[in-house]
Amino acid sequence: MNAPLRRVGVVAMVLFGLLFANLNWVQAYKADEYRTSDYNGRVQVAEYDRKRGNIEAGGTALATSQATDGNLKYLRTYPGGAQYSHVIGYKPVNLGDTGIERLENDFLAGTSDQLIADRVKDMFTGDESGGGNVLLSISKNAQKAAYDGLRNNNNGVKRGAAVALDPRTGAVQALVSMPSFDPNPLASHDTREASAAYNKYEQDPAGPLKNRALAEVLPPGSTFKMVVAAAALEDGVTPQTRIPAGSSWRASTGGNTITNAVPSICPQSEVTLMKAVTDSCNTGFAQLGVRIGAEALKEKARQFGFDQEDLTVGHLGEGGHRVAPSRTGDIQNPDGGTDEAALGQSAIGQRDVRMTPLQGALISAAVANGGAQMRPYLVQQLLAPDRTTDYYTARPRELRQPVSSKVAGDLRDMMVNVVREGTGRNAAFDGYTVGGKTGTAQSGPQNADHGWFIGFALDSKGTPVSAVCVVLEEAGSGGSAEAARIAGRIMRAAVSDSGGR
Repeated sequence: MNAPLRRVGVVAMVLFGLLFANLNWVQAYKADEYRTSDYNGRVQVAEYDRKRGNIEAGGTALATSQATDGNLKYLRTYPGGAQYSHVIGYKPVNLGDTGIERLENDFLAGTSDQLIADRVKDMFTGDESGGGNVLLSISKNAQKAAYDGLRNNNNGVKRGAAVALDPRTGAVQALVSMPSFDPNPLASHDTREASAAYNKYEQDPAGPLKNRALAEVLPPGSTFKMVVAAAALEDGVTPQTRIPAGSSWRASTGGNTITNAVPSICPQSEVTLMKAVTDSCNTGFAQLGVRIGAEALKEKARQFGFDQEDLTVGHLGEGGHRVAPSRTGDIQNPDGGTDEAALGQSAIGQRDVRMTPLQGALISAAVANGGAQMRPYLVQQLLAPDRTTDYYTARPRELRQPVSSKVAGDLRDMMVNVVREGTGRNAAFDGYTVGGKTGTAQSGPQNADHGWFIGFALDSKGTPVSAVCVVLEEAGSGGSAEAARIAGRIMRAAVSDSGGR
């Protein structure tokens, strides 16, 4: 009799021990997770007790909170709608928040440590001051030009992206991904309505929720030639150096034959580097890539930002939208030797080379800015709920120096010539010196080509005022020319928003 009772007693003690351990685990280790869980209704109600701060650009509120009569006292609204959705994101009740709404959530909600003085003051005054305000670097005119340009492009393309930067600071002037979406239904307090809207967007094969400006990597085509040109200039080539060209080229190791877009482009055996850039000579750059070598080419691309994993765009020093890494891919044989065919294809931005639109803008920004590539950012300023205290103002920081000022100057001259005399004429606008590089990239045997343009604008003193990248996915014939046209309008709008510096 005693033995069975002892066994029951031991089992009971073990069960109580496990229950005690679980209780301590929940209280000590899981408390924060459960307290902040989206499924905790009390947390949701408390979060909506305080008015959330605004997200603004150029003095205009793009995300606001409106009073309601419900348990959730404030409804998040987005006056900027689809034009700003991939920048601002959305703040739903039950779904995961995105964009600046997520990145600056604590400050907007008023729970940030930075706002503790405001909360203490509220304890004594009985006021509810609300969350802090986030001011963005976005140029309203440039954002509108990018959105309208992509949405109403002359090629009828439904997918694409545009990014514009201030080359001197890294401030993002425009960031648009197309197709876009209206974030307002996603913030509805009717969770069934919000879920239905999310499911509709999520199931759309065009992918409106995807931020193509930061997360899409596509073959960059001839825009990548500026990286190759930079490596060549550092290897002793000058803009007037004659390089091998021709109507076609095939590597000595075999592989596909590389030709130019049309027979009239560099059919001669040699052209200058300036001419090869201006006319976008595939055969010249394929052979130039082989001359430079895989290791030097990959290293120069890395210095511009390719094959980097840690780039974010948001609040300087405190993270932001994570950017998909641009890649150069494998352009060597398994035994380490050079695969000339692969290297030639890579040198014209094909094969395994992949680039985000942001990376394209960073390349042109570094060229325009004398070789200094600035860290991109979206958050310009953080202001107190009553706007009297400035808790943060962005201080530009250099990200890297991919080329010297001398090489940057040569690249700049060649890109200016592309717009003056070559394939980028559509990007030009009065009063400013515009440089750029078009790109047409094959996207598959059954698909139309992507159209790219990277470029910059300089004022009358040679000061860079905007750098841009536009991509139109599967744009087909004329895609790069249309991308250049849109880019020119974005840069012109950015200049007008800055007072015509």
